[in-house]
Amino acid sequence: MTRLLLNSCARIVCAVICFYLFLAAPQPISATIRYTISLAHPEQHIFNVTMEIPNVSQEVSVQLPAWNALYQIRDFSSHVRQVRAFADNNSARLQKVDKQTWKLSGSGTMKVQYSAYWDEPGPFSAQLNSEHAFLNLALILFYVPSRREESIQLLVTDTAERWKAACALTHAKADSGSQIQFTAPTYDELVDAPIEFSSFDEFTLPGVSPPVHVVVHGDNWKKNEIQEQLKKICLYEISLMDGAPYDEYTFIFHIGRAAAGEGGGMEHANSTAIYVPSGEALPNVSAHEFFHLWNAKRIRPASLWPVDYTKEQYSRALWFSEGVTNTYSSYTLVRTGMWNKQDFYDDLSRQMTELESRPAGKWQTVEESSLDAWLEKYNLYNSPQSSVSYYTKGQVLGVLLDLLIRERTDNTRSLDDVLRAMNADFARNGRFYRDDIDIQLTAEKISGVAFEDFFQKYISGAEPLPYPEVFASAGLELQIRESKRAALGFSTQRNDNGILIVETVDPENLPLITKLKAGDEILYWNGGEVPRGAERWAAQRKAGEILRLKVRREGKEETVEVPLIETKERLYQVVESEHADEKAKRIREGLLRGKTTQLANRK
Repeated sequence: MTRLLLNSCARIVCAVICFYLFLAAPQPISATIRYTISLAHPEQHIFNVTMEIPNVSQEVSVQLPAWNALYQIRDFSSHVRQVRAFADNNSARLQKVDKQTWKLSGSGTMKVQYSAYWDEPGPFSAQLNSEHAFLNLALILFYVPSRREESIQLLVTDTAERWKAACALTHAKADSGSQIQFTAPTYDELVDAPIEFSSFDEFTLPGVSPPVHVVVHGDNWKKNEIQEQLKKICLYEISLMDGAPYDEYTFIFHIGRAAAGEGGGMEHANSTAIYVPSGEALPNVSAHEFFHLWNAKRIRPASLWPVDYTKEQYSRALWFSEGVTNTYSSYTLVRTGMWNKQDFYDDLSRQMTELESRPAGKWQTVEESSLDAWLEKYNLYNSPQSSVSYYTKGQVLGVLLDLLIRERTDNTRSLDDVLRAMNADFARNGRFYRDDIDIQLTAEKISGVAFEDFFQKYISGAEPLPYPEVFASAGLELQIRESKRAALGFSTQRNDNGILIVETVDPENLPLITKLKAGDEILYWNGGEVPRGAERWAAQRKAGEILRLKVRREGKEETVEVPLIETKERLYQVVESEHADEKAKRIREGLLRGKTTQLANRK
């Protein structure tokens, strides 16, 4: 008995000692990592960066993401030069470990300084010139892999006197007029908020709550028109999804001359960056990017979280994150009256025509297309024989799934209900859904019927899509006609200097392969300028007509003559049936208007 008591006392004393030793030991300090970016001499296109890392013990590694925004490994470190390290303002040992990682040796507060050259327009890049600065920060800022959760301060200095800053991050003017400070809770949240510096125009959408701010850098746009379009888009999608998931939201637009280069839009948690040639192109891409607030940014597949910046991050669900977001951008436009129903049918018809024109659709599933998104930077992969687009097929699948849900529930449920349920079950609870299976299970929960067959055949499988029977349930018909036209037989793309480059040559056209090669620069077209739309030019000619090209290959110029080929195409067109019954009409109107017979009872 005494021995047991002594052992018990000893254990208690040891526990007390360990507790006080724990209190006395140095505890992890919640640190703030600081960055400074200088925009001095914007004509040189160089971002000069200083990163300060506190509380370093002996050594620390820093990395630059290999990818961001696009599903492509782009190796942003290729833009980096002159990396140096300091410990307490003294030079420190620096070792490059791999293409995107550096190891710094020292202790205390470590600094790393470097420059990054960027002059690429578009929502997926970064640019610094005399007109503006656009910062996608993941392309520019190093991070500490083990400390991505620490708070961030970013100071941008040497901004042009006339420039303002637009960003979804909290920011304030520093003491000096040419300095602006930003804060973020984590590195991930920092790099999910692009920054625009320029003498842009700005306004806040009236009647939209929470507030939506609009920033426009460029020309060829009308404020009243854009304001009304964006207001309709935001109000409809916020209502559709039972409320907004942000405190404030910012549209950053580059329009007209300011949108030179790669157009399109990129979604972020509380903002978007959009490049379009004119205000006319703005509604569709804006509706798409705003809907990403829910689908992709918050209704997020588990395969895409947490973000791994070092390598490819594969997901089978991009058809849903991107393609079904396309479905909802078209729904938004027709349901708000910016499109009439014929516009909606024509857009859907174009997607089906594009989808069905690609031979790869016979074998590549939309899951495989999602997984293979990382191959899209390769020209061969983008050919019709090699792939289908998860954007295009996902948009069509979204409409088909919506119609099936409406038909099987007599229009009492819809795909709208599926998105709202996923928002409630996953996004609002901080959960991520399992690729495809949770989409299927949610559709089944909402509708009360099985969808395993649909997902096996058309999502996991590559069976022909059931257009006739599904469209018939909504009083719609699919008309198909065949046509022949002339085509180039090779694909092209303009480089950063505006020169048309041969991307791929039709592998089945042997005579053409012997004359043209991928990478050829096309200097003259039939003795004159190269047309802006080369394929459209060919479509207006006759097959067999000779096209004379002057090309530059490996520094040498030569003239080649290539015949235009003949291509067959099947054109798809959705039309309303004259024989639709009342149920089909209800489903059709429900699709076009976003209504179900249960809408009045939805809370």
